[in-house]
Amino acid sequence: MSTYKQAVSEAQDVIAANGNPWSAIDAESVARMRLQNRFKTGLDIAKYNAKIMRDDMASYDADSSQYTQSLGCWHGFIGQQKMISIKKHFESTKGRYLYLSGWMVAALRSEFGPLPDQSIHEKTSVPALIEELYTFLKQADARELRHLFTELDEARAAGNEVGEKAALEKIDGFQTHVVPIIADIDAGFGNEEATYLLAKKMIEAGACCLQIENQVSDVKQCGHQDGKVTVPHEDFIAKINALRYAFLEMGVEDGVIVARTDSLGAGLTQKIPVSASPGDLADLYTAFIDGEEVTDAAGLNSGDVIIPRGDKMLRAKRLPNGLFAFKPGTGEDRCVLDCITSLQNGADLLWIETEKPHVGQIGGMVNRIREVIPNAKLVYNNSPSFNWTLSFRQQVFDAWSEEGKDVSAYNRDELMDVKYDESDLSAEADQRIQSFQSDAAQHAGIFHHLITLPTYHTAALSTDSLAKDYFGEMGMLAYVREVQRREIRNQLACVKHQDMAGSNIGDDHKEYFSGAQALKASGKDNTMNQFG
Repeated sequence: MSTYKQAVSEAQDVIAANGNPWSAIDAESVARMRLQNRFKTGLDIAKYNAKIMRDDMASYDADSSQYTQSLGCWHGFIGQQKMISIKKHFESTKGRYLYLSGWMVAALRSEFGPLPDQSIHEKTSVPALIEELYTFLKQADARELRHLFTELDEARAAGNEVGEKAALEKIDGFQTHVVPIIADIDAGFGNEEATYLLAKKMIEAGACCLQIENQVSDVKQCGHQDGKVTVPHEDFIAKINALRYAFLEMGVEDGVIVARTDSLGAGLTQKIPVSASPGDLADLYTAFIDGEEVTDAAGLNSGDVIIPRGDKMLRAKRLPNGLFAFKPGTGEDRCVLDCITSLQNGADLLWIETEKPHVGQIGGMVNRIREVIPNAKLVYNNSPSFNWTLSFRQQVFDAWSEEGKDVSAYNRDELMDVKYDESDLSAEADQRIQSFQSDAAQHAGIFHHLITLPTYHTAALSTDSLAKDYFGEMGMLAYVREVQRREIRNQLACVKHQDMAGSNIGDDHKEYFSGAQALKASGKDNTMNQFG
């Protein structure tokens, strides 16, 4: 990336080459606009961020404390504010990504209105949200750089050479808000060709990482609901291949594929694969099918499916809807096989959807996977679908019981009761929740921790609080005290919402284009000046 002075020089050369007709074009203004728009296309973004993710994966392999994190987004502004906040508080975006949740696209972005997480929303809304997120992140770059350009101009006007040099160093060392997005493609929204076509759109929009699950696409369910139906391995591998071909076609050669297995909570499959030889993937998959031994063909019915199992014949357990059931208690074994198979066939990262956040459970499966693939690592859903408080209080209760501690003061089934909030057990549970991500990174192979739906819940909570007080006795004080004053005290950039929306950037452009005739919005009567 060019330095500020290099960018100005390059612009001067282009303008000079075009002679007098371009004499009104200012090289420094061109340089500023170019630096404010570093990424010209979504493919530029995908290629840039794929390398970042690969580097982060290598760092984690060398040191498991170097895990990464993200929060789910359903609007460009939400993603923008997260990255602005991260830069403000931590000065670096390293290891912090964004997550695009199919659940939130379905619930908040569909033209049909709120929908469940069943892949029944418009597939085009997924790449559209990726593009929107990056539009807002690029605007955050433009806005922050504009402030640095103003700082440079003020130092020059004051003849402050030290200030000028400091401003130039800040501009040249600027860190972008444009970070990797792990993007949910659900189960591919159709067959492998449909998966490939959608993947290309998502990559064109900027996605460097695609997450795909092994459910049947036309009956896909949220990973934390019942009724999930998985596909045989060869079907899933075809979709992993489709994603890789899409990345390669678009020139993103180090694009990242996350293979998700829902087998832990899925007890059904839609079809029984055909085995070509004993011990192949189809045979291994079929071995998990539930059924009963058949010794007499006279007892067979139309629609029965018979599976050879050694020297015996098994009638597969088939439901009235035609789906086949897996043997109870095989979920973990199927997850392990799914993960090994996915990594052996082109996936880069794993996602195991679990019913609770438990380091021991996750780590147990990862250890088995790593016996075959030593560097296997996970993306893990720190889901709001879990009751974290209850789960960890129960984990502490069980651990204390095993250690012989007295737990008679607690009722395990009622540990969510507010009366336990200040208890020693609650304090221990909260400590375990706080260290869950680092513990799971070290002991369960989790490279990336994400929360799928955080802003869905924060928006609901903050809106409930404001509505209760604003429409109640507090009136306008509810907004002023609980929103605006806190924005000011916490130095939130969005308190100057006109600037956040690009008003000052627009003023700069007007001045570039129209010179002294520009009608700018940022004059003395702009009320944003009240915020200093």
